[in-house]
Amino acid sequence: MSHKKIGVMCLLAALLYQSGAAAVPAAESSAVIIADRALDGLGGTLRDVRIQIREGKIASLRGPMEARAIDLRGYTVLPGWIDAHVHIASHFDRTGHLATSKEPAAEAALEMADAAWRTLLAGFTTVQSVGDPSEAPLRDAIRDHGFPGPRLLTSLAPIEGKLSAATPDQLRAMVRERKAQGADLIKIFASSSQRVGAKPTLTQEQLDALCSEAKAVGLRSMVHAYRGQVAAAARAGCREIEHATYATPEDLQVAVQAGAYLTPQVGLVVQNYIENQNRYIGIDGYTVEGMTVMLRDMPEDFAVCTRLVQMPGAKMVFGTDATAGAHGHNAEEFIGRVQHCGQSRMAALVSANSVAAEAIGLGDEIGRLAPGYAADIIALDGDPLQDITAVRRVVFVMRGGKIYKWVGSHAGHHTG
Repeated sequence: MSHKKIGVMCLLAALLYQSGAAAVPAAESSAVIIADRALDGLGGTLRDVRIQIREGKIASLRGPMEARAIDLRGYTVLPGWIDAHVHIASHFDRTGHLATSKEPAAEAALEMADAAWRTLLAGFTTVQSVGDPSEAPLRDAIRDHGFPGPRLLTSLAPIEGKLSAATPDQLRAMVRERKAQGADLIKIFASSSQRVGAKPTLTQEQLDALCSEAKAVGLRSMVHAYRGQVAAAARAGCREIEHATYATPEDLQVAVQAGAYLTPQVGLVVQNYIENQNRYIGIDGYTVEGMTVMLRDMPEDFAVCTRLVQMPGAKMVFGTDATAGAHGHNAEEFIGRVQHCGQSRMAALVSANSVAAEAIGLGDEIGRLAPGYAADIIALDGDPLQDITAVRRVVFVMRGGKIYKWVGSHAGHHTG
């Protein structure tokens, strides 16, 4: 699928979505959001704030009362969420099954646009997608042309496959190639899929080469790792480590002490696979046996997440590994972390705000309600600190000062 074709379809999809969203009120270049309860993204609760927005950023939390204020009193206001691990290109095709490269480019592009739209409306104003080359035009359309969707970072194609004979110099060249192609980060597979044994696929020397080269060229590294590969990735200086299933407490402690960001998934990815298994099996290596393994070992996922919650200093990042069928349901991961890992409601929410922002290198730009940060703001019907299922009830979404969703008793009305 060519980038040109995808870019054209993204622009077409943008026109379709924007025409459909014309009735949604748009924020002015200067606006004020009134809220009686807000979470700051760092773990604090704010009361009776007037969030002043100018040119897409937060100017003040005590702005002047304007005649045209956005009234979100009665809701919980917080920074837009960040999902640090999605696969936005993954979708079901017109037959209802996992799409393959044989799908027409136009159909694939529209499905990607739909996935981005659903994700945004669910309250996720930034996502990190890892990865497929087709994500670059979508990223660029959102960033440069006002395409409706979450801010998107992409690794493009991951570094994976039969690399046992690859030399450190060859691996470094792969990293530089991704950099030249425009990747925002490097995604590395250090283990095979959980469905086929979760075995090591890279040596310590190879991981050292990959992650050091990523740092040298100014890119972050994310590593898909199970078992002892978690510790190996941490020793290599890799920045973000995904899954970590079957890792021992000692492996996890190595990663925590190295300062790595860790992203276990417990509330969405396996559950989505099992719910939609008939739409996956027989395509791209998905088998009945593999689904059985994931379901059988789900308690192992919960155990790793629980250990991390209990480890002082562990930097747990919010990431869902959302694939086809899961886009727009990303918030289920919050519920899973609270129910299966014992993570506090506030810590789970912060993991998708300031912690995730730091992990993806945007800690000074997004993830907080504070002056100078992007006006990425959402509101929930309910208090997630009392009832975590409130994360399913997103009633307001603003990204970069522009409103994409506003429902409820106050929608379409301003104070004055």
